[in-house]
Amino acid sequence: MLSEVADRVHRIEHAYVNVYLVTDDDGQVLVVDTGLPATWDLLGQALRDLGRRPSDVAAVVLTHAHFDHTGSAAALQSRLGVPIWLHEQDSTIAAHPYRYAHENVRAMYPVRYPASLRILAAMVSAGALRVRGVQGLRHVEPGETLPVPGSPHVIFTPGHTFGHCALHLPERDVLLTGDALVTLDPYTGRRGPQIIAGAATADSSQALVSLDRLVPYDSGGTTLLPGHGEPWTGGVGAAVERARAVGAH
Repeated sequence: MLSEVADRVHRIEHAYVNVYLVTDDDGQVLVVDTGLPATWDLLGQALRDLGRRPSDVAAVVLTHAHFDHTGSAAALQSRLGVPIWLHEQDSTIAAHPYRYAHENVRAMYPVRYPASLRILAAMVSAGALRVRGVQGLRHVEPGETLPVPGSPHVIFTPGHTFGHCALHLPERDVLLTGDALVTLDPYTGRRGPQIIAGAATADSSQALVSLDRLVPYDSGGTTLLPGHGEPWTGGVGAAVERARAVGAH
């Protein structure tokens, strides 16, 4: 389902993973994260719903390179020739989607958190076990403004992965947090602002520290758009406080 969640920012939610389309008045589109492989067809439908064509996709920016965010990246690159932007420290994960650092043993989470079973099953059904690697990426630099639709400002937020970056759209008062701060943890099924469980986070302590980097972008009316879960409009500062209270798990 496609929904406009902020000014010219549209959300595709599929298999508990969010993909965002940022549109400009000139007709160009930025894709932020690409979901799982099954999202490919949904992207095409979303472009049609917006009155756009595949050739209008100007770029992809990945907040990080985990398999549930790069699932359609290889197809976008090979079929449409779309440039893909990512922090250099996540390049190895992008090329090898299942080789990523995580603190805790993943197998125990469905046992401890049965609510995660439905979420993880949906992700597998959407192609979580058949994500293709992607190479030849352009590297984002912390603090820069990218020359892509929406002119996102790059905020370095390592911890979930060591190259994780959030994106700020200042003219639209939007903060795309990727998995630095989510409102649904796929590994526990818990809802509300939090960091992702150690089943998929490289360094939870660092992830909690990185939350502080989001707070300066809180205008009081900022829309926070996470990689998993519903948008949050209760203030970035409040979301960070709640995430810190939940802590690592």
